[in-house]
Amino acid sequence: MIEWEETDTGLRAFDRTKTGISICAPDWQSGGQEQGIDRPIDETVSGYASKVQFPPNLVSLTELQSDERHFHGGDTDDLELPDGEYLANIHGNIKTYLRFSGPATIRKTPDFDALIIEFDGNIPITLGFRSHHETPVDTITIPPTTDGLATAISYASSSHKTTGPDRSFPTLRGHPPRFEVGKELHIPKEVRTNKKDVGIEIRVPDDLRTLFVTAPLAYYLQANLVVETRATPVLEVPSVNFSYSFSSLPSYQHEVAEMLRRVFFLDCLVRNAGPHGWNLAELPLLDELDIDRGETYEATPAEQLVTYDLIDFDQISDELPDWHLSMYVEPSLENVSTLPYLLSNLSLIYLPDSSDLNPNELLDASLGDFYRNGPQFSTPAQRAVAGDGLYRVTRTEDVSAVERIKPTLHRGRVHGWLADGVPIDVFKTDPSAYENRFKYLDRESDEIEVALILNDEGMDAEREDAADIYLDRAKDLPIEVTVHEHLTRDELADLFETPCDYVHYIGHCEESGLRCTDGNLSLENIDESNVQTFFLNACGSYYEGMELIRKGTVAGAITFNKVLNKQAARVGISFARLLIHGFSIQHALQLARRRIMMNKDYAVVGDGAHTLTQSDNYIPVSGNIERIDDGFRLSFQSLSISMVGSCYQPYIDSNEQLYLHGNDASFILNTDELSSFLKRAEMPMLYDGELYWSEENELLDQINLS
Repeated sequence: MIEWEETDTGLRAFDRTKTGISICAPDWQSGGQEQGIDRPIDETVSGYASKVQFPPNLVSLTELQSDERHFHGGDTDDLELPDGEYLANIHGNIKTYLRFSGPATIRKTPDFDALIIEFDGNIPITLGFRSHHETPVDTITIPPTTDGLATAISYASSSHKTTGPDRSFPTLRGHPPRFEVGKELHIPKEVRTNKKDVGIEIRVPDDLRTLFVTAPLAYYLQANLVVETRATPVLEVPSVNFSYSFSSLPSYQHEVAEMLRRVFFLDCLVRNAGPHGWNLAELPLLDELDIDRGETYEATPAEQLVTYDLIDFDQISDELPDWHLSMYVEPSLENVSTLPYLLSNLSLIYLPDSSDLNPNELLDASLGDFYRNGPQFSTPAQRAVAGDGLYRVTRTEDVSAVERIKPTLHRGRVHGWLADGVPIDVFKTDPSAYENRFKYLDRESDEIEVALILNDEGMDAEREDAADIYLDRAKDLPIEVTVHEHLTRDELADLFETPCDYVHYIGHCEESGLRCTDGNLSLENIDESNVQTFFLNACGSYYEGMELIRKGTVAGAITFNKVLNKQAARVGISFARLLIHGFSIQHALQLARRRIMMNKDYAVVGDGAHTLTQSDNYIPVSGNIERIDDGFRLSFQSLSISMVGSCYQPYIDSNEQLYLHGNDASFILNTDELSSFLKRAEMPMLYDGELYWSEENELLDQINLS
């Protein structure tokens, strides 16, 4: 659902997640006849304008009479369009289409700060908007049987808006229907109608473990999933006489992951022969496989699957992204309801497995991460005693002990755990986290409400820096920031029960709860949580964080142990900036915690893929700067979980290529080129192991002195 409003400078469109796009049109006048937009859209707006200005997004334009296509990406050269009927496809946080007639000039500002489309006079235009954030519309009710679950998984792909390679675009898959366990099977009429029959079947043994593992592949292939008495799974395509036999578990889960990755990324390449193609850096990989893009794009899904099976994918595998998200899920009826949300993110699903973790292993893991990613000190002790050495709890107080385990992790850049135990290196979630997010979609306020709580005056520095970050971001987004100090138990409980988008708590946590001026508040004692996300930056806050998830929150950051005050402040400030700039909670914490030695003491609970705000860069991106002989190597890493299948273009002078989300892009720059880029980039940067924001003077000074 999209809403829109006129502003002093033009108009703004936004969806239920408070993600929006502001369009500057100084002489905008609403009205006039709506021009047709033959694309999936949620809302249209018609009016008159001589110029429209968007965020600096990629744009492709189609001349509707001739189907001729034009592109404007990461360059500042003008694109002059002759007279014609055009539909512009603008890739931003809100998918935006612009329909207009006549000649036009497309350009970006010299600092890449805006995309401008200028017309020959004040002309009628129509804008169409579609939200990237889909929600389940229907609910499939299934009996508590393997047949019931197989049927639900088969119909999950009814949300796909297309078949074939274009389904690799995140905007063309849609959100699967909810799954609900009941007494008998019920599939809504709309779900049955929208299910595409692509002629692919996956036949599996009659057990929940195999069904959970198979779900992502069946969903993406739009296959029918059938349980029967058999030892191993088999994929069959009767129309082309094709059959593929799998091994049994546990090997099967890796074979499923490899097949899904193969089909998905080959789709991402082949789709460029269609109407939504881009100049992808990875496109030449198809030439190594001798695949005819056009012929494969036009083939049926069954024929494409056979083509993909016959090629030597290992030849190009290392040049394609690793998988974005892997979930380790206990196959149970309780977790059936989470499957649609995992499928919506196109997560791999593995069976959970772990081993005990002794204290020395935990210390080694933390130090290993820190010294791989952090600045090099002569001895660990120098880093450990940095600052005043004070903990966020005095040594006489008790902190809730959390016995952690070592998970067996497989393919994936981000990992989530929906099973017993508290593992390191993953986000720990609960079925309630995925349903909780829907209660935050229809709030009356369209502002992002942030509450910053300081319950210990000795931690005031973190509060000041975090407040500055939130207020600075409020210049770009509708954010309302309130600061609270020295709250009582009743006041803190009331704050968690009052609707709010993000709570950043700075203070102490003990076994009996979060410290307040009149004692400690155990979050078991609040009626419900109406806080969408949080950071409990206090010692040993894991159990309090999980209680918030169970009582209504979507996701948050916690600690497992005692944390040093100065190190906690470093993590808290970095996390605040990353989260408020559109990084998922898991990515924000992964980047923020690498600033300290004992980084395993911080983790995410709830849905780690959840984001609080939109990114100015459409897909959140981090950078890494490496000093080399001829200057610097600047590498980009795109960090989005929900937008897998999309692409991004680094705005580097002379770069005209796009990269698949998940693939790094690297460029060699001299000092002046790098400094110029950093001043306009607005993104986190790693340099000599330290995390900076790109325009920070400290980073710029180091670059210019190199």
